[in-house]
Amino acid sequence: MKAVVQRVKNADVKIDGAVVGSCDTGYMVLYCAVEGDTQQDIDLLARKLVNLRVFEDENGKMNKSILDVNGEILCISQFTLAADTKKGNRPSFINAMEPVTAENYYNEFCVALKSYGVKNVQTGEFGADMQVSLVNDGPVTIILDTDIWNKKG
Repeated sequence: MKAVVQRVKNADVKIDGAVVGSCDTGYMVLYCAVEGDTQQDIDLLARKLVNLRVFEDENGKMNKSILDVNGEILCISQFTLAADTKKGNRPSFINAMEPVTAENYYNEFCVALKSYGVKNVQTGEFGADMQVSLVNDGPVTIILDTDIWNKKG
């Protein structure tokens, strides 16, 4: 399971020009389930994400979590994070989880974020053509991958 986490001042996602999800101070998360991921990966990724200390404290040090700053999350499904670019120039997405299970995992991941205390978690629409806008704060961008923590890859 993979996530690209960007600390943002604000972010929104549009479908056909209409805003379907947004957040203010917090994270814009691009989320991807890959073949072999489990329910345990959902919990692991959600727990790691909400406890990640990348917000500044009173001394200007990245020492606070999204929970500490009462931040919000805009979570977008992004199967292209599973891209395999080892051969040639055209990415292969064979490692992406099949869509039905991936959508269930995406929804469960968003619920898990709320269960860990994030009050506002908004989403895009799974499988839709979306346009994402954000103001990256810092910029701070971090890649999370449960395969590394589980020593799968």
